[in-house]
Amino acid sequence: MTTDRYSDFADDEAVEVTVEDSHFDPTTLEKLQSVFGGKIVATHTNHGDATALVDAKAILEVMTWLRDEAGFALCSSLTAYDDLGKDPRFYVVYHLVNVTNPERLRVKVGLPEKKPVVDSVTGIWPGANFLERETYDLMGIEFKGHPDLRRIMMPDEWEGHPLRRDYPHVYEPVQFTHNAAEIAKRKPFAKR
Repeated sequence: MTTDRYSDFADDEAVEVTVEDSHFDPTTLEKLQSVFGGKIVATHTNHGDATALVDAKAILEVMTWLRDEAGFALCSSLTAYDDLGKDPRFYVVYHLVNVTNPERLRVKVGLPEKKPVVDSVTGIWPGANFLERETYDLMGIEFKGHPDLRRIMMPDEWEGHPLRRDYPHVYEPVQFTHNAAEIAKRKPFAKR
């Protein structure tokens, strides 16, 4: 189940994986689609991992079901990536683990370039607190309902979000004995 907006998502080359080699129950994605229908934008399995792309408006409903009904008691990581130039531009990626039945599931949520906001999952998995703060700090994605959404890595006065692909990065050459004088000229506050 794909739409034009997410056509790249389903174009990954599928690899045949046996159930014994995989880290997911093949029925989990089927159950997700049958319970939530159109709220699950797309699914795929690739190299033994299962992925579901979820509509951002349904994230709390889907994640609560995954914890309570499907047994995914652990959100092991939460991150995001910037797909600059595409719509949606940002993806928040959740890695969930079912600890009673060794199973992993990746859940992705696509967010627009302007005002990327998704509901916080800290009410479902309290351990996601710092992970959401880190994602907010470095990518600028807001988590609605987060108990303490503020910078965690960068100073409070820092402007911008350094992991965005359009963030201006500055190259600074390494100083060695052969180029120390040249580098010192470019640093007005350095001791000479």
